Amino acid sequence: MAVATTEQSAVDAVPKGLFIGGSWRDATGGGTLSVEDPSTGTELTQVADATVDDAKAALTAASEAGAEMAALPSRERGEILRRAYDEIVERADELALLMTLEMGKPVAESKAEILYAADFLHWFSGEAMRITGDFRMNEKGTARVLVQRQPVGPCLFITPWNFPMAMGTRKIGPAIAAGCTMVVKPAKQTPLSMLALADIVDRAGLPKGALNVVTAKSSGSVMEPLIRDPRTRKLSFTGSTEVGKVLIEQSAEQVLRVSMELGGNAPFLVFEDADLDAAVEGAMIAKMRNGGEACTSANRFHVHESVADAFAEKLAEKMGAMQVGRGTEEGVTLGPLIDDDQRGKVAELVDEAVSRGAKVLCGGSRVDGAGYFYEPTVLAGVPGDARVFTEEIFGPVAPVTTFSSDDEAIAAANRTEYGLVAYVYTRDVKRAFRVIDALETGMIGLNQGLVSNAGAPFGGVKQSGFGREGGFEGIDEYLETKYVAMAL
Repeated sequence: MAVATTEQSAVDAVPKGLFIGGSWRDATGGGTLSVEDPSTGTELTQVADATVDDAKAALTAASEAGAEMAALPSRERGEILRRAYDEIVERADELALLMTLEMGKPVAESKAEILYAADFLHWFSGEAMRITGDFRMNEKGTARVLVQRQPVGPCLFITPWNFPMAMGTRKIGPAIAAGCTMVVKPAKQTPLSMLALADIVDRAGLPKGALNVVTAKSSGSVMEPLIRDPRTRKLSFTGSTEVGKVLIEQSAEQVLRVSMELGGNAPFLVFEDADLDAAVEGAMIAKMRNGGEACTSANRFHVHESVADAFAEKLAEKMGAMQVGRGTEEGVTLGPLIDDDQRGKVAELVDEAVSRGAKVLCGGSRVDGAGYFYEPTVLAGVPGDARVFTEEIFGPVAPVTTFSSDDEAIAAANRTEYGLVAYVYTRDVKRAFRVIDALETGMIGLNQGLVSNAGAPFGGVKQSGFGREGGFEGIDEYLETKYVAMAL
């Protein structure tokens, strides 16, 4: 395949239809969905807008391919994933450009996501051959116990716009490794990366119908009938807690296996003995990765009162130096937010904090002109109950507040319904483990601002969801356990 080197060629290289049963097709009735460039507010292209009938056809294809996929030898499933991994890595620059055009992040960040996404295919290519069972004597010595693992069956995946390829491979990789079939509904804002991924996986040799992709303006109306369909066995969703609760309720009708990676409100704790420069560097990663549009983004900074001013000033200097612009331009380190609604929410949170006495150390305003840009912003002296602390920001805003004791820091960190990730900076090992044990989160970054890793179990507690993606645990979400009693 020729490498796309220009913006238009990158867009043109991607199929624009629905991928159902191993074939690309138009939506029933020919409906289309506009895909926008958030850095300009203009249309990039149009893709098919699926109907309920299209979605049902995709589930039919997944259901009919189930037996073939389950019978595929584990080594072949692993080789399919490895071939897809190789092509993604080979085309990383082209795919990164495509992602930047539809999502907005700088090309360097997009390329980092492309390689991160590929890592999940690589990881699960190995996990496919490590699906184990068990054979043992029962406790009375009168029978044998045989335990085997089998694919759960047809899966539904609903993925978000902020990591348009990695959130797909985190689900598709373990599903293929386990022998499951899939219907994927990507976010309407960023469908192109998922369509490119489907094309790559198809060429890697996946059985026809095992992977199906439907793009649509309305996720709810198209996917709800599939969630309630008795052929579906598994639902995996990444997105807001509000939507996740609705999907969990819908999934109860069929008692589906469910994985939910939902919202976050990550605390970033800086203790008085922390390496302050390292903490600032970690904060830049934890806060500004993906422009703050990440569920793992550091949402609130709790800093010991003795170092809070110095930390906030250093952070403001770093964030204030970021170059805001279109992600394809050289030197740009912060792209636009995904749309005007998201930018409006960020501005509202900042304005509310400032009205209540927060001090703006840098930024604090929308950027004039085309696109959905907002200045990188640091707020000091933020009241603990300001909305910018209690709500997920999903933007380039770092609110800072203080604490005076370890117990106060832990209590503040846990004062949320969310529990996805927390970040802790301290040089005291004993303090580190006391804090780690007390934090109510599924993941913790200890003296580092990045927790994402294909070989680690990603996921949260409380209203941040349940289930894990990645690591040895990731494939378990797609396997059922069957026990056979064998009399002697």
